[in-house]
Amino acid sequence: MQNPRPAPLIAIACGGTGGHFFPGLAVARELIARGGEVTLLISPKEVDQQAVQNASGLEIITLPAVGLTRGHVPGFLRGFWNSFRVAKKLFNRRPPQAVLAMGGFTSAPPVLAGKICGAATFLHESNTIPGRANRWLSHFVDRAFTGFPSAATRLHTKQSVVTGTPVRPQFQPGPAAPARVALGLDAVRPVLLVTGGSQGAGGINDLVLAALPELLRLLPELQYLHLTGPHDVEKVRAAYATAGAAAVVRPFLAEMELALTAATLAVSRAGASSLAELSALRLPAILIPYPHAADDHQFHNARAFVEVGAARMLGQQRATPENFTRLVLELAQKEGERSRIGVALAQWHSPNAAARIAETILQVIPGRQTGARLENDGAARAPLDLKLPVTSLKS
Repeated sequence: MQNPRPAPLIAIACGGTGGHFFPGLAVARELIARGGEVTLLISPKEVDQQAVQNASGLEIITLPAVGLTRGHVPGFLRGFWNSFRVAKKLFNRRPPQAVLAMGGFTSAPPVLAGKICGAATFLHESNTIPGRANRWLSHFVDRAFTGFPSAATRLHTKQSVVTGTPVRPQFQPGPAAPARVALGLDAVRPVLLVTGGSQGAGGINDLVLAALPELLRLLPELQYLHLTGPHDVEKVRAAYATAGAAAVVRPFLAEMELALTAATLAVSRAGASSLAELSALRLPAILIPYPHAADDHQFHNARAFVEVGAARMLGQQRATPENFTRLVLELAQKEGERSRIGVALAQWHSPNAAARIAETILQVIPGRQTGARLENDGAARAPLDLKLPVTSLKS
């Protein structure tokens, strides 16, 4: 009688931001449901360490951070090498059958280590314009998954498939009242959700506070759920208290499905993961793209939504309290307009994105040799060619 085949092990590198972590977690859940085992590789950043507290049933490994910022290339290279060494040591001990990168340079070293070990390698690019890390990494991976059709043309993989951006299964439309009560809000009054993504947005925080007196005058029934990020929470909390506004202020909320279900409308950055969650809950939003995002990708994400009537956009340069108040007033008072946006949002929702990615990975890896098998068989291992133009890292 043959021993049952061991469960395939898949490593998912998804650290650095909630926009990388939460889609990676959604894929991990789908892989586990299909009999796989998953190791999540994250960064030491506070956002990762907070988010991972709710990720039970998974092996979690923290790798050194390797963010690439202007003027800090030597530090980046040291961090990249250290992260690669940790991942390679981990994979030598237990080789994965596949490695999936969810974006950012924190995910590149594990993919290269997995490539050396003989693992199948994948990346997911959630934005309209791929980030530098994924553009560089796409030279090496076997297959790419993309959230927007336009991203595939900017990658170098031979095979790519548009899957949409995964969201966790709890992001399902539901009644607002119970979600509001669970968050400490009034069950009946409309809610403006303010969020700058997993790390907050000082510009959005300041804009809302500057507009608050006029919003209170024009929309006295409105209450606020404000997710500030780690730095502005006390300032924002004090401002609402001084103004006498009904508000729940938190630095971070892992249960974003509650926030989106409770909200009547939102003001948000335009990261791809945030847009995917807004689409899943059909929540109308005023998008204020982060103006310093690489290649201005948040602007292009937002524009894709605006072009089909799925959101409103307010560029940071035009984001005055007056313009912001006008948009909030329009959406808060016009239920028909919110309904039209909700219908348009449906086309951007990809409920099967995580399942499609998981199924593709599991279909690719059966019978694939891992690094451990190659060593036992004495087979020659092909060297990994990393000789790429320096511009591939800078472009």
